[in-house]
Amino acid sequence: MAKNLFGSSRRKLTLLYSIVMIVFLAVLIFVMHKTMEWAITSEQARELMDTASNVAEAEEYFNQHPELALDDSVAYKSTNDRLFFYVFDDDGRLLNFARASFRIEPFILDTIRKRNVAEGEVVVLSKPGSDGSSKARIMMTAQRVKNDDSSASQTVYVGKDVTAMYNGMEKATYALAFLGFLALIVAAMVGHILSGRAMVPLKQAYEKQRQFAADASHELRTPLAVVMASAELLQNDPSIQSPFLKQVIEDVRDEVKKMTKLVSDLLVVARSDNKVLKVRPQNFNLSSLIEQTARLMQPLADQKHIEVKAAGLPKVEIQADEQKIRQLVLILVDNAVKYTPEGGRVSVEYRPAEKGKVRFAVIDTGIGIAKEDQAKVFDRFYRVDKARSREMGGNGLGLAIAQEIVHLHKGRISIQSELGKGTTFLVELRTKMKP
Repeated sequence: MAKNLFGSSRRKLTLLYSIVMIVFLAVLIFVMHKTMEWAITSEQARELMDTASNVAEAEEYFNQHPELALDDSVAYKSTNDRLFFYVFDDDGRLLNFARASFRIEPFILDTIRKRNVAEGEVVVLSKPGSDGSSKARIMMTAQRVKNDDSSASQTVYVGKDVTAMYNGMEKATYALAFLGFLALIVAAMVGHILSGRAMVPLKQAYEKQRQFAADASHELRTPLAVVMASAELLQNDPSIQSPFLKQVIEDVRDEVKKMTKLVSDLLVVARSDNKVLKVRPQNFNLSSLIEQTARLMQPLADQKHIEVKAAGLPKVEIQADEQKIRQLVLILVDNAVKYTPEGGRVSVEYRPAEKGKVRFAVIDTGIGIAKEDQAKVFDRFYRVDKARSREMGGNGLGLAIAQEIVHLHKGRISIQSELGKGTTFLVELRTKMKP
């Protein structure tokens, strides 16, 4: 159990650490991607604005000096650095240009015609590729050309194909994501190793506590037996006539009985933790065992006028540890009787089960257990109603031991309960123990 406890805690710590690292890396990669995008966009935007101003000034100069003729080879050049411009008048006539690539020029001219580029603003346009997936990225801006009278009748459109830059940025992002994934794997492995080392002192402390519980439980059995024997001798001593002394002796005897049961339960728990508990399977009639165990609880049930029904069960032969199954049934029936009010009913019956298995239920009409407490009833020392449990001599170990017995037999135990309507414990066991 300790191994499972620490192993589960270690896995949870590793998982939590991994989740934190995933979130951290995702945020980091996202921020870096946006930072690269901002850096590329801002620098290219500044370049476009400067180019647009230069072209607009050149056009303004040529407008003021019409005697200067433009060289056709210059007017119709195609840039090698992916930078291009087009100059249109207000009637839509093309006056000057440095052509864009033939792949994107129709898209550029269509964008200009639709006036999707505002003056003084830089926009990033996406042109879908022919295959529907790849696309070109173009940055564009526009600026008006002033005349002598400060009026504007021409517009300069300047743009740049930044597809390669965006593709490089995306590849860098993918590379960062891949490196982040590798870093996450390394971090998870390191976290798993470190969490294991962090568990070492906890394991040592737990082992010492467990060993102490086992040693103390074992050592307390002898003195408690001596005290119990002494109390019984005093209780039967005819020379003691004082009612007060008799009550004191009776109280001592009751408390020693409670302590003896607690020590016995602690010893079972300690042996379970140390893997000392062994199953000694043998064939026996489960129905007879249930009926005998229920009869043992009848005197306690009669005190509260509770009906215990466990007779007439069909014969069921199983292969298991008879003493441990007897202890299991005793714990469940005793628990049902304790938490059932006067005039209630406790019954044990079989339920349908798969072939090779047997399932029985211990049902009571007691106080019931709230849903939020049902998952905790098998925890050690957990008691739903602490005051009531203390009054009845409960120590919170019974159901934990019952669960351990069921697990030793590779079975299952579950609970169905509703406040004020009672509780049902379902136990499923194999009819044959596997070697």
